[in-house]
Amino acid sequence: MDSITQAVLGAAIGEAVLGKKIGNKGAILGAAVATIPDLDVALYLFYDKFEMLSIHRGYSHSILFSIVGAFLIAYILQRIKLGEKVGYWRLWIFTWLALFTHMLLDAFTAYGTQLFLPFSDARVGFDSVNVVDPVYTLPLIFGLFFSLFVFKNRPSRPVGNYVGLAISTLYLLGTLGIKNRVEQHFRAELAEQHIEYHSLLTMSVGVANINWYGVAKTNDGLYMHKYSILKNERLPFEYFPTNDHLLEGVNPHLVDRMKWFAKGFYTVEKTGDKLRFYNLQVDMRGIVQDGNTKAPTAGYFVIVPHADGGFGFSAGTHRVE
Repeated sequence: MDSITQAVLGAAIGEAVLGKKIGNKGAILGAAVATIPDLDVALYLFYDKFEMLSIHRGYSHSILFSIVGAFLIAYILQRIKLGEKVGYWRLWIFTWLALFTHMLLDAFTAYGTQLFLPFSDARVGFDSVNVVDPVYTLPLIFGLFFSLFVFKNRPSRPVGNYVGLAISTLYLLGTLGIKNRVEQHFRAELAEQHIEYHSLLTMSVGVANINWYGVAKTNDGLYMHKYSILKNERLPFEYFPTNDHLLEGVNPHLVDRMKWFAKGFYTVEKTGDKLRFYNLQVDMRGIVQDGNTKAPTAGYFVIVPHADGGFGFSAGTHRVE
């Protein structure tokens, strides 16, 4: 999720676990700790874009990091005199929750999170909520506002925050139910249009879980179209060939990482001496028409193979008309 949402969720956890002990400082600490996993973006200063595909949402977003990091951060917090009001294990629980809920929330989005590093680099993603969704974030903000300011010195102080957490959590869980309904819709459409496929990706786009994209993978391409739960329309699928043959002769490590990153949902096209790699698992802004080019989504990676086995790597974006 976006950094603001992660900070707000951390603040809500800080208020819930530490608010009675240290007041509004609990929310401030929660926001700070919940932001720590995303500090891996600072590594862009030392690694190139290709290497960062594996690093971002990697070790800093693993379950192991949440456990080990909680021990270290709780120890530091205790050393700066918070231990006088809050016991070590309460600090550990607070820190672990702030870290773990960050990576768990990210796992609900499409990008994927390497929760099980260093034991597995599988990217866990439920693909049920957009990276930015105010419907999830706003209840947390309002709940915090009432607890931190309106009911600050009242016995009912925790209520607003608890209500905000409950509403946001129920919404997040509800997206899984909506996703299941959407998948049933796409499977029915694929059957009606006699499209044989072996895997299906459904992904929420935009806010409130209303609009979705479905992508069906076949042996040689992808079928996709947009769907709104409010309209329930039956639409034809657009087809895009995978063009795996264009990756022959390209650095095998690059190819393996790109396919891993896309979880198999990708297409490739050649333009001059460059390849465009469309990753529909991560970028799903929808089908775009850029001049004479129709693409499955706006964003793509640019690969320039070199004769010595090396490669150039960058990113590009189509104009969305």
